[in-house]
Amino acid sequence: MPITTYFHRFLPGSDPGLNPLLLLHRTGGSESDLIDVAGQIAPGASRLAVRGNVLEDGKARFFRRLAKGHFDLEDLALRAQELAEFLDAARSTYSAQRPIAFGFSNGANIAMSLLLARPEILRAAILLRPMWAYEPTVAQPLGGLPVLVIAGRDDTTVSPERAQRVADFLRGVGAEVSFRWARGAHDLTQDDTDIASGWLRRIAPAD
Repeated sequence: MPITTYFHRFLPGSDPGLNPLLLLHRTGGSESDLIDVAGQIAPGASRLAVRGNVLEDGKARFFRRLAKGHFDLEDLALRAQELAEFLDAARSTYSAQRPIAFGFSNGANIAMSLLLARPEILRAAILLRPMWAYEPTVAQPLGGLPVLVIAGRDDTTVSPERAQRVADFLRGVGAEVSFRWARGAHDLTQDDTDIASGWLRRIAPAD
């Protein structure tokens, strides 16, 4: 899969010892949305920001959905594989280190699908406002892969039960999961930044 598969931006970091962050935006976002936030939570880390290839009413997404809260599972599987192959090319082009996925909403959902399909390709994952919408298949046990799930206390898009289900499922298939509540709804707040940055400081860099 060529590096041109996705519109993307790569920003080299000042600390080559840190794993790069893979930035995956929400529906309607772009590859620029999470760059500043990522710089706050992981100063010195490289950032690889990707734009979703699917359009829904002119808004970029990472996979199709049939209706709100109802995913096109066949397309989701194909797009997760597409993203994994893009990352293989990106590691050859930009940084050989495994990235830490940093996904928000739709980006969190594709990040979860990616880590279930190809867990070896990621060092860790931060899932902001993910939604439990189906029973995923697991290619292999996650082997202690560190995952942070952050839900919004006032989120009306993702219910508390759906958010908790994501964390419970990932823990059940072998991930080392931290589940946290942030002040806010289906948006990013300073609380998210503080939680994510504190969690990342406990994740040792690894190839």
